Amino acid sequence: MCTPRHGSRSITQTIRHARLRRWLLTLPGQVRRSTVAGYTIHARRYLIPYLGHHTLADLRPAHVEAMFTEIGAQPSRTGAPLSAATLQKIRATLRRALNMAIREQLLTINPARLIVLPRPRRHRPQPWSASRVAAWQQDGQHPVVAVWTPQQLAEFLLFVRDDPLYALWWLAALRGLRRGELCALRWTDLDLAENTLTVNHTIAHAYGQPYQDVPKTAAGQRTIALDHATTVALRIHQHHQCEQLQEAGKQWRPDGPVFIRLGRPIRPDWLTHRFATLVADSELPPIRLHSLRHGAATLALAAHVELKTVQDMLGHTSYAFTADTYATVLPDQAKDAAESTARLLLEALHEVGPVMGAAPQAVP
Repeated sequence: MCTPRHGSRSITQTIRHARLRRWLLTLPGQVRRSTVAGYTIHARRYLIPYLGHHTLADLRPAHVEAMFTEIGAQPSRTGAPLSAATLQKIRATLRRALNMAIREQLLTINPARLIVLPRPRRHRPQPWSASRVAAWQQDGQHPVVAVWTPQQLAEFLLFVRDDPLYALWWLAALRGLRRGELCALRWTDLDLAENTLTVNHTIAHAYGQPYQDVPKTAAGQRTIALDHATTVALRIHQHHQCEQLQEAGKQWRPDGPVFIRLGRPIRPDWLTHRFATLVADSELPPIRLHSLRHGAATLALAAHVELKTVQDMLGHTSYAFTADTYATVLPDQAKDAAESTARLLLEALHEVGPVMGAAPQAVP
């Protein structure tokens, strides 16, 4: 068994704790602040309690496997078991920590590399079709990752047309910015004369507090073309923001945040809560805030935008990731594709009809 030891600390615990803490201290400047925070949580919540009584020389894959068996059986803070993705992240933290011991020649192999864990299941976005809406209304069933159809999205945007953040919802729905990118957006990042928007920063979280950071990858720092309707929405929002700040005795700044609440930049966690409230009030089938990003991609693909353009708009590093994530399309487009494919076969069947016998009627 790999029961955690929370009582008196042995010498080996102290050594183990010290090494993990020293490793954590080497991380700032190498990785993002939010990544350091995640590593620290994993070390304190799992690695030290379950592995802290082992010396590096004695640590074996069986010890690591026992740890994952036990923490995998325990409920998370939400009451559900830890997901496969969370277990993989904990293992990644341990692997990186033990890699430092290998560089210092304290280990020859990394025990965390030899552990087999369940692979996280990819959930592709699924549209809220009529049958899915009916199932949700009957007993609450819903896709893990759901997106609205264009009609449902239009209903939502009509519902929030008087919301102070209407331009934000519109921008998220049409151009697919992440919530941290929306919250970090400055007026200097917009060129409304040229109809472009540049993503230079994002708002991330570490230890429960937001902070400004650069996008995680080079692809995340990108310039996005804006359509005329989006530019108009942003100009109207800019006008209202100027009036709002003047009434509060403040001056509008061209380098200020595009989206504010009570005169201050918006926190990403508050934005998630606000979106959930609006969706519930609209009585539309539920989606997450991040699903507006999925919906923007799906909508663009349904409009026959090239996949490479969608990849650039979303800031994905990998073309293959974009293609795999958005392999599903909206129902109408899927139906059109199916009919077009069947039409080719039916036309061929009618050409060889005398040989093969009667064929189904071709689709008009």
